[in-house]
Amino acid sequence: MEQSRNTETKPKEVWISHLCDAPRELVFKAWTDPEQLKHWYAPDGCTIDIFSMDVTPGGTFQTCIHNPTYGDCWCKGEYLEVVFPEKLVFSMYITDSDGNRLADSGKDEKWPGVIITTVTFKAIGAKCSFTLHQTVSEELAKQTGAYQSWLQMFSNLDDLTAKA
Repeated sequence: MEQSRNTETKPKEVWISHLCDAPRELVFKAWTDPEQLKHWYAPDGCTIDIFSMDVTPGGTFQTCIHNPTYGDCWCKGEYLEVVFPEKLVFSMYITDSDGNRLADSGKDEKWPGVIITTVTFKAIGAKCSFTLHQTVSEELAKQTGAYQSWLQMFSNLDDLTAKA
């Protein structure tokens, strides 16, 4: 008797690797220090306010990216894993300005209610390679501009770490 097989394939999720010309500890700190994060963690032409940020397992954050074209994007999340200087894992979801979770992300009806982001950092000599993984379809992230925003932000991160 032949067993039935599930032929449905899961969409490819977001995976982006990036090489920074800076030591791993410095790059990790740029991801975890709100004073540094506010200088690179928004797409080109946008700014970010960081209202709270507790980078410890179980700690939370609340941010708002101000986009002159699309308006404000409020976001909250929780740090699920923090291993200095190797790994960050955090959840993210869209909220209103009062921090209440929204059912509609405003991006696309298929956009997940909660996204898990995992960033792993590796030292390569005096440089840092990191890989970002997000639990959202790469195709959807590219359609909404989220994927391209990461690439812009990584370029901003390069600029910030080059000054350090």
